Amino acid sequence: MQVNSISWSETEKEVAHQAFDKAYEREINALLEEVRTQASNITEIDQIWRLHDFLSARRHDIDGKYDYRYSVLIFVFARLLKEKWLDMSDLEGLERAKLTKIAALTRM
Repeated sequence: MQVNSISWSETEKEVAHQAFDKAYEREINALLEEVRTQASNITEIDQIWRLHDFLSARRHDIDGKYDYRYSVLIFVFARLLKEKWLDMSDLEGLERAKLTKIAALTRM
């Protein structure tokens, strides 16, 4: 299966969209909790700048990670699985070949 020539059925597109949104929501909620914790402990100006740097880095990471182009979704899902934002059960409904490719990529 060549990644750039993968076709997605309407059902798979729906499953993919739900999984993508679920992972994004999980990661954003974890980020919000981390920011709340860090912000509640700020007592010095340097801590504000560290929080700013942390947020800038996280924004860069998140913006680069969540790419919903079908040509790269296999790689996106593999990364989200490796980082534990998704579970294979979140991808149920994708064809076996896609799931196999995603699983193989998580082991790399």
